[in-house]
Amino acid sequence: MPHIPSGARVLDVGCGRSAAFLRTIAPRIDYGVGVDFKVKEMQLENIQTVQLKLAHKLPFADAGFDVVTMLAVLEHIEHEKPILQEIYRVLKPDGKLVLTVPSVWAQPVLEFLSYRLKIVDEAEIRDHKRYYNRTKLQQVLVKETGFRNFKHHYFQLGMNNFCTVVK
Repeated sequence: MPHIPSGARVLDVGCGRSAAFLRTIAPRIDYGVGVDFKVKEMQLENIQTVQLKLAHKLPFADAGFDVVTMLAVLEHIEHEKPILQEIYRVLKPDGKLVLTVPSVWAQPVLEFLSYRLKIVDEAEIRDHKRYYNRTKLQQVLVKETGFRNFKHHYFQLGMNNFCTVVK
């Protein structure tokens, strides 16, 4: 992943049960931590996981990470601002947040696939608190949280947003 420099200290917020993304990038990073309410706690050579609810303060020192990833997670969090402020706090100066969230165009598609065709987990879709477009992401990340260097593009036929911002 070009947004994660070799030797980086990475925090994956909402890493899932197995911290699969961190385990994938483990050979090229210095250290990685995954946090999620359902993660199996594990300690690998350079990867650690911590089970916690994301509504709480992150248990890390200020400015401890080069990169924070949050992949398909923010849309599940009731109050987005506190976790984004925590991410800002734990990032080093010039550290990067790499974020994906579903776009506003994904909502009717996901709901149809879930509620009508039953091929997407209903609980997962019901748990989406919001969907995003470029403007909303820029508002919450730059204007409300203080990040800069907002870069954005849609992927998967416009169904998802990918963006990076810098502290």
